[in-house]
Amino acid sequence: MASRALGTAVVLAITVVTALITVPNAQASTPAPAPATASASPTGAVPTPTPTPRRDDFNGDGYPDVAFTAPGATVGGKAKAGYVGVVYGSRSGLRTPTKQVFTQDSPGIPDAAEADDAFGGSMVSADLDRDGYSDLVVGAGKEKVGSSTSAGSLTVIWGGAHGLSGGATLLTGNEPYDEIGGKTAVGDFNGDGAMDVVTLGMSNTHVLSGPFKRDGSAAAPVREIRDMDDLRYLDLAAGDFDGDGRDDLAAVVHDSDEFDARRILIRNGGATGLGENCTVVRRTDGYRLQGGETIAAGRINGDKYADLVVGRTVEGYDSDLDYPLALGGMITYVPGSTTGPRGDRAKVFNQDSAGVPGAAEVHDGFGASLSIGDMNGDGYGDIAVGVPYEDLGTTKNAGSVLVLPGTAAGPTGTGTVGFNQDTANVPGVAETNDEFGGAAKLVDANRDGRTELVVGASGENAHAGSLWVFPTTASGVTAKGSFTFGHGTLGTVATAAELGSSFDR
Repeated sequence: MASRALGTAVVLAITVVTALITVPNAQASTPAPAPATASASPTGAVPTPTPTPRRDDFNGDGYPDVAFTAPGATVGGKAKAGYVGVVYGSRSGLRTPTKQVFTQDSPGIPDAAEADDAFGGSMVSADLDRDGYSDLVVGAGKEKVGSSTSAGSLTVIWGGAHGLSGGATLLTGNEPYDEIGGKTAVGDFNGDGAMDVVTLGMSNTHVLSGPFKRDGSAAAPVREIRDMDDLRYLDLAAGDFDGDGRDDLAAVVHDSDEFDARRILIRNGGATGLGENCTVVRRTDGYRLQGGETIAAGRINGDKYADLVVGRTVEGYDSDLDYPLALGGMITYVPGSTTGPRGDRAKVFNQDSAGVPGAAEVHDGFGASLSIGDMNGDGYGDIAVGVPYEDLGTTKNAGSVLVLPGTAAGPTGTGTVGFNQDTANVPGVAETNDEFGGAAKLVDANRDGRTELVVGASGENAHAGSLWVFPTTASGVTAKGSFTFGHGTLGTVATAAELGSSFDR
């Protein structure tokens, strides 16, 4: 049975529109990816770097920017070579004329575009060299290194006064299917003020300590933390969950011999960096709190501790208590505390939760993408949740996005707003396999204290993919004034590019 469509009633209460530039729908794409071009600050002046740069401000003008991926894109005739792009923030929000596109064939970017590299398979941002500008770290988990298939690589593209330009290799894999760069996170794990990078290879954790030099070298030799439990890591997130001034690393994993089993692992930061040992987040009864496939960190309840949100999209059974998990997917909120994430205070939501639009149905994919940000400026983090396989009427896998409000007690379903391509004022039309909501990001691109919503639909137009931007008002995110852009704007090859697969984190 198809899910209830998210109708206009969800968003009609929002009437005041924040000014954002409306961009026409993307036209037919050009034959090949455009080379990277350095864009000036949106004001035309060279900005002065901020003393403490945001993790997502690549040109140092104080306005957050948004980077996005197209890992399936054809580059120079090479299928699935992949690219990453960025659109810069400004007083009027995200401005598509400032766009940049980077491939492994772009000037100053290491290596060369090859078929199946999937450049942009993962992406995070942080100021790695402490020059006042955020940098973009791009993973290519399928990169072939020498004769090693899918050894993987991790590349940094440097930020600067005119935006992103030039880069260096941070790490490459040395074994077949090492998949370095497949999953990546950044944080200050030893509290020295320099950002560190964590990436996975096979099941082992690789830690690169900052600050970094312009040749990509880290402050210390790469540290490898071996996993002796034969786990498969599904996603990573970093945050200071215990409030000690050092970031910790959270991971969602499953046992390789038990598909349904999911758990949440925490590796604490310390004076010497990430600890060797992990702790498992547990419920009040001592059993493992059910994990998932996606994870995000941010401050939701307004205290000083980072909180976790975990998305569980794969339906199955709790292996400890043998009861079915939430139909259609679920998210779990885990608040931080002086002792780290409190599994005994976790809250679970799905599309059958009070106040959440839609209906929970098999394979909806609720929780496939997650992002945390304050959409209405009330000081509490709200949660954008992608539901990319939501059916709208008879339209299969059209997809939708929901934003759950945050409160002092954590997230709530009350006041949740939802959007899809059939929502009034949203450009486009919901179609089969669009997978709208496969990626989502909340970002305050105009720095007004309220986060806008950026949505990726990698399945749009036979997996060419596209992006949508939703403005905010004092009441939160609204569809009025939303716009979309894609390959026509970027000048890239559309065929199976999967634009909008993910955003920087």
